[in-house]
Amino acid sequence: MPWHSCSVWQQQKQVRPKYNHKAHSISTHQHTNTEAQHKETYAQHNFTVSTHSSTAMDVIDEMDEELIDYAMQMSLQDACKQSQFTSIESLEIASCENRRIVTAIEQGDIFTLHELSEFTSAFSEVDSRGWLPLHRAAAQPMVQVLKVVLEASWKLTLEEKTMEGETSMTLAAQAGLVENVKLLLEKGASPHNTNDKNESPLLLAVTLGSYDMAGTLIMNGALVEQICLKKWTAMHEAAKVGCSDILMLLLRNGSQITQTNGHGVTPLGIAAEHGHADVMEIIIQKGGDVNAQAYNGESVLYDAAGSGNPDCIYLLLQYGANPNMPSLCGNLPIHRAAYLGHYLVLKQLIHVTSKLAITDSGQSPIHSAAEGGHAQCLRLLIEHGFSVNVILSNYISEDYGDMRKSPLFFSVSNGDVTCTEMLLNAGARPNLDPLRCLLVAVRAGQYEIVKLLLARQADVNCYFAVVSDTVFPTALQYCLRDEMMMRLLLNNGYDAERCFCCHHDNSFSAHCPGHNTQLCQTSEQREKIPFCDFISLSCLMHLSGIAVRILLDYVSHVPICSKLKLILEKQREWSEICDILGNPRPLKHLCRLVIRRQMTPKRLCDPVIMESAPFAPRVKRYLLYNEYDLYGRDMDQNL
Repeated sequence: MPWHSCSVWQQQKQVRPKYNHKAHSISTHQHTNTEAQHKETYAQHNFTVSTHSSTAMDVIDEMDEELIDYAMQMSLQDACKQSQFTSIESLEIASCENRRIVTAIEQGDIFTLHELSEFTSAFSEVDSRGWLPLHRAAAQPMVQVLKVVLEASWKLTLEEKTMEGETSMTLAAQAGLVENVKLLLEKGASPHNTNDKNESPLLLAVTLGSYDMAGTLIMNGALVEQICLKKWTAMHEAAKVGCSDILMLLLRNGSQITQTNGHGVTPLGIAAEHGHADVMEIIIQKGGDVNAQAYNGESVLYDAAGSGNPDCIYLLLQYGANPNMPSLCGNLPIHRAAYLGHYLVLKQLIHVTSKLAITDSGQSPIHSAAEGGHAQCLRLLIEHGFSVNVILSNYISEDYGDMRKSPLFFSVSNGDVTCTEMLLNAGARPNLDPLRCLLVAVRAGQYEIVKLLLARQADVNCYFAVVSDTVFPTALQYCLRDEMMMRLLLNNGYDAERCFCCHHDNSFSAHCPGHNTQLCQTSEQREKIPFCDFISLSCLMHLSGIAVRILLDYVSHVPICSKLKLILEKQREWSEICDILGNPRPLKHLCRLVIRRQMTPKRLCDPVIMESAPFAPRVKRYLLYNEYDLYGRDMDQNL
């Protein structure tokens, strides 16, 4: 079953910048000039109307178009007035001073910045991303550059945000520039204001693992318990990144170890999830609850099992963590370790997890290891006596659309040859699921898995009537386009005769080859779909010729109903099919069919039985249709 980690990041809406008087004055000036130009144009048109009466209507039309253009320009300029800062893109070109300021910041040219510091309005211009010169200065490493820009930006509040929602403080914190953070704090920048992701400067400092920055912010009043993101605090972040020194700093300044995030996870659970045993030990010694559970019921030990760090498991067990506490969906720590393939953790949990707790959970760690595809963990569980034929509880099985139940189904559906073979060798039964493992493998074109399943007595003539209730065994539906797979099934006992049973023309029993009474009784229901009806579908009709031709290699004399005949007559294989049906079948072929029928498919598929059978090697090969073993031939060629 899939395992989901907690997501804690959340973005919020951006804050719009403040209104800028310089932008307003420029827009108003442009408005006035444009209005004067339009008035002059309008007067010229009036003159044209009075002197050229013959084209008066044309002139009026032109006037109307220009007046409309004028109105549209006015609307656009009114919209521009709502901006809080002067955008370089809205003005098409930044002021000369602003461009020089930006270049000086990028180059670290302090002398030029001093010269430009008198143009305070240029320090209030923003670029297309909403960045002020102050933002650029805060995000670069030269503290003297930031100092000059701060002095020239005296009109600003220092809390202005970019279009991405970052303040100068959060930009400096993200860049790890401790000296810039100190200077901004000295100039009055707030240590509390978050960016639009709701990340505080302290949280960003902890994320970087910067003890100096975190200490500076706390000394200047940063709140250690400030809620960020989804109830995520600096303590949670310290536990996540594994900074034990910052964790101790936060604890000394009043941070609480019991604070839970938006998912109900404590800092101890976060440290366990990320495998930080040293941080976990600090929190436990300060009173952290080793059996705390999140809102979804996942315990601290469950989180630690996901990290794969055996030291975390050992530590929690030493302090009394309970390995038998299930989550709300019934998963135990042992399930998570098996699913994620954490061998050493699984080895620890096997000895402390009770069999009763596993039974009550409705699933086995064998299911988890098979689903995760971890052969090493699967082998460990088998060696410790876990059953390979345990089935999922109904309420868990119903969550899967295919109603899977056995561990083998998980391996087969994953196409995992190694785990499939391991389970089969340990005694896994291939026929426990409503949708048989063999059908899953056939549909997926997994030849090796199909061969493994058939060798372990998988029922090649099984039915799955949920999708289509057919007279012929279901497996053929999934391989009509794949001769290699068809031959593999037919060679191992697929009942080809059932493909020629139908109720057309005469009675049903008359068309059952050999007048098989049991076959006719089980298939006589009219709602069952015979092969001739199934193959008559427009999407399959073109496959009818080759399919019937292959099937004829595995039957004696069979009747062809009128419906199937009409379809086959249009196929290129029809002449060959007619030749086979119109002549007696070879005696050698008929003998092979009789012997195979007496032996049954299960014996034919069992290598041990066939090895001990009293037949000459050549006869054995003939009985097993080795001349049609396309998969075996292909494997030999690859070798």
